[in-house]
Order: sequence, then C-alpha cells, then structure tokens
Amino acid sequence: MVKLEDFVPADHPLRRPILLLVNEALKRLNRLFGVIYADTGRASIAPEKLLRALLLQVVFYSVRSERMLMEQMRYNLLFRWFIGLAIEDAVWYHSVFSENRDRLLEHEVLEAFFTEVMSLVDKRGLLFREHFSVDGTLIQAWASHKSFRAKDGSDDGLPPPSSGRNADTDWKGKRRSNDTHESSTDPDARLFKNSKKSPAILCYQGHILMENRSGLVVSAVVSHADGFAECASALRLLDCVPGGHAKTVGATRLTTRATS
Repeated sequence: MVKLEDFVPADHPLRRPILLLVNEALKRLNRLFGVIYADTGRASIAPEKLLRALLLQVVFYSVRSERMLMEQMRYNLLFRWFIGLAIEDAVWYHSVFSENRDRLLEHEVLEAFFTEVMSLVDKRGLLFREHFSVDGTLIQAWASHKSFRAKDGSDDGLPPPSSGRNADTDWKGKRRSNDTHESSTDPDARLFKNSKKSPAILCYQGHILMENRSGLVVSAVVSHADGFAECASALRLLDCVPGGHAKTVGATRLTTRATS
C-alpha cells in the first residue's frame, strides 16, 4: 500500500524546513482559530488547510486563480500532501475557497501568521538585521482608462460612463494627470508607468523588504504609485524591524542608509 507522502521526494524543499515551520506557526494560532470559527453550523474549510493552500497559490507556485488552484489540487499529489488532503478527499469549490479566504482577511489571520513565522525564524537565528533590500512592482488596479476622468467634471466632450461600456474615446492631445484626474471606480489608483517606453496604467505599488543573508521577506506594504514611493516605503518598513542595529537598504536606482 502506497501513502501520499511516498510520492514527495525526501529532499523536496517543501518538506523541510518549510512544512515544519508552517505547522509550528499554525499551532500558535489555534486560539485565534477558535475565536473566529464556530463549533456549530455548516462545516467550513479548516483554516490550517486554507493557509497552506494560499501559500502554494501566492508564495511558492504563483497560481493565478482559485479555479486553477482547485484544478491543481485534483491531480497534483504534491499540493494535496502539503495542504493535508488525502487522495480520496474531495476538492473544494472555488467559490467556497474564496469565501473562507475572505474570513481570514477580515480577522487579520494572514498578518498574524506572518508575524508568527517571523518570530520563529528570528528565534532560530535566521533573521539578519543589518543589510536589507527593498523591491517593488506595479499592481494593476481593476479600473479602466475610461474611468480616469477630470475631478472638476469637465471632460471636454468625453462620453459619460453611462453612455455605454464600449463607447469610443479619444485622448490624443489632451493632458491627463493625477493632479487633475482620478478614477471614478477606484479613486485611490494612480496613473503611472515604470519607464518612458512602457505604457501608463492605473495601478498601485507593492513593496517587499528582504534581508540579504537568508533572503527572507521581512515586511510588505502597498502604496500609491509615484516616483518617491519606494524610498518612503523602504524607510517605513525599516522602522518596523525590531532591534537597534545599523541598517543599510538597497533599492532600484536608490540606496538609502539609516541608523537606529
């Protein structure tokens, strides 16, 4: 008789130390899980399995949708083993998975899990507090260019949003900037581009602070998209690092030094 664990190589990186570290952090969250999950009612996805599935989707394998994640779980034995599903266990519906994920977001479980992982790696001496790197990426907003309209209501003949989803628009020769325009569907999004050759899109900027020795993600933040966000976010993230050590942080086209 073959067990599911037999299909995972002994030297696979998900086996050690990742799974051991994840399980230890999840044990520390048992009290929080007991508060947000009732003892009665319809059975929901176990939070431990849900968090492991999210790690596979977002951190390790970049699965782009819940539908594709559920498809992978049907036939990917590595995914089933890591999440804790037996071969004969049914896979969840993608809508049920999304609803349960929203519950974790509502109760800030993901933040608590990240904090527990950071506490564990710090106790094991894996967190190096002197040299850091910050990097960012553009996160495209769920807003179209047609929603980017003048703040004062003067749209120079542009059709209003209610005139049709696919109404033609022509912005040639018309100046559009974040100072004078904003998206009617996502006011926090900013029109931004990475370089002169890349197109401008409505987006946010995501920033990740990593320590250089072990390559651990120490903190992350999302900001408005502008030319100074990476510098400001780097200093903001460094302030959250515990310990009073001299720190250096490197960034794209920027190196910032701070001492605490």
